[in-house]
Amino acid sequence: MRMQKIAILYVITKLELGGAQKQLLSLLGRLDKEKFRPFLFTARDGILGAEALAISDLKVERSIFLERPINPLRDILALIEIYFFIRKNNIQIVHTHSSKAGILGRLAARLARAKFIIHTVHGWSFNNYQPALFRKLIILLEKFAAQFTDILVVVSHHDKQKGLKNHIGREEKYTLIRYGIDYEEFDRRRPDIKKELGIDSGDLVVANISCFKPQKSPLDFVRLAYLVKQSIPGVKFLLIGDGILRKRIERAILRFNIQERMILTGWRRDIPDILSTVDVFVLTSLWEGLPLAALEALASSRPVIATNTGGISEVVIEGENGFLVSPGDEKGMCEKLIALLRDKSTREKMSEKTKEALPQDFLLDNMIGRTQSLYENLFYNKEMINVH
Repeated sequence: MRMQKIAILYVITKLELGGAQKQLLSLLGRLDKEKFRPFLFTARDGILGAEALAISDLKVERSIFLERPINPLRDILALIEIYFFIRKNNIQIVHTHSSKAGILGRLAARLARAKFIIHTVHGWSFNNYQPALFRKLIILLEKFAAQFTDILVVVSHHDKQKGLKNHIGREEKYTLIRYGIDYEEFDRRRPDIKKELGIDSGDLVVANISCFKPQKSPLDFVRLAYLVKQSIPGVKFLLIGDGILRKRIERAILRFNIQERMILTGWRRDIPDILSTVDVFVLTSLWEGLPLAALEALASSRPVIATNTGGISEVVIEGENGFLVSPGDEKGMCEKLIALLRDKSTREKMSEKTKEALPQDFLLDNMIGRTQSLYENLFYNKEMINVH
């Protein structure tokens, strides 16, 4: 007798070009539709909305109320929307992603009596750069939601320890499922990409991929470009992304007079091609979970210089495939970058070791398989327990 498909609702705040969003769409695109009936609830806007709508056998609900900024009225309306969506579609598992959707989606699932609730932590939403009272409020909300969450998925050991340190959920609720990378996708090379980007064939290239928001500290990357220019003039800096800080970034580029050195590409869909042109990848974030962009750079055999935040030290090994510096340490990052740009031999040795930091845990097939096994084990094992 054929088993009934498990109805799963995924809730994520906004389908922008971020690690959480890209990973979720990878999962949805490869989910076994013979076993699972997937639904997606997200904000109306989002650059990846078209990709979600193109996934076969996926029903997408785009909310006019769900948004990233805190808005009590709209948040309550979004919660009500999710509640009725769960009830209407007989959802059995609710799997939330991102902080805002994680709180609203889990609370709606609890109220709607969904059988199981899962939340993936793509880096906790609280950090030391927030006002103390606001930070405490977020932790309190996470602790509250964890009480009725069956599984807390983390992508790094760091996030598990940070959650436990703040008394969010019991240890047995946590499970580690790494981000999944398609290595073959990052093995390709496109010879004409440098010319398209306006980079001379002999130029060294340093890149950063991020949303232009305070967390990612993209202005530090602009200042880094200015500092490096004083010592090595023949370097091009690629800043890939967009966001609320774009105007400030453009003004800083003019102020430092590095228009000829800095290239703002906007959001790009051809990240593997762009990374193939890069000599060093740089991450300037103030806080992180485990940044997908750094994993993609390593998968492209590019050495990484990153701020030591979140789970980045689990993949960037000091002196082996890159370097780590403290957040905000522009001088330290500049020294590491200049040394690496001047030493082609060291860059090549590091490039050979980059993929060694990404074992089987980071394979895309492993991420898909482990997630599907999580659903089946949770659903069928607990069903058995409930029956008996």
